[in-house]
Amino acid sequence: MVRSELILGGQKSGKSRRAEALAADWLARDAAHQAVLLATGQAHDAEMRARIARHQADRRERAPRLQTVDAPLDLAAALRQCSAAQTLVVVDCLTLWLTNQRMPWAEKEEQKQPQTQDWQAQQALFFEFLEHPPGPVVLVGNEIGLGVIPLGREVRQFVDALGLLNQRAAAACERVTLMVAGLPLTVKGRP
Repeated sequence: MVRSELILGGQKSGKSRRAEALAADWLARDAAHQAVLLATGQAHDAEMRARIARHQADRRERAPRLQTVDAPLDLAAALRQCSAAQTLVVVDCLTLWLTNQRMPWAEKEEQKQPQTQDWQAQQALFFEFLEHPPGPVVLVGNEIGLGVIPLGREVRQFVDALGLLNQRAAAACERVTLMVAGLPLTVKGRP
């Protein structure tokens, strides 16, 4: 098991399934091992509520001992709280974490704009944690910059911000895996 892995891919590429498989493998290796999934998704509509419920049901089936903790905004604090030498932590996903930081819902509803300084501080704490995590960490994120250039300033800014977040996460992790059609392709590190 590597200290840290970033799993990237498109929607329905198998990213979460791979992260869950890594967690199930970790749990099967030793009875003392634990695994926690830090879920960043928030249910702002019926479709997202259904999607989250489906992910939860899938996790219970594929990795029954994988605990789930909601961490939509303060991911660094959740990592510090849940991480330990015998605990694998899965973050699913960086894309929704960025979405939560940049979109005008949640605690920022009254401000109607992204909190750039807060986001910079959150990133700094997150990457500081990744320098020396006490136990293994698996990050999941979307690769959305492979398509056409989106229309709209805000969407282009989001794609740029996610690309930069993914680059920093890839640099910080020992292994980077790109998921394509359910198949893992090792981009960095050993398979």
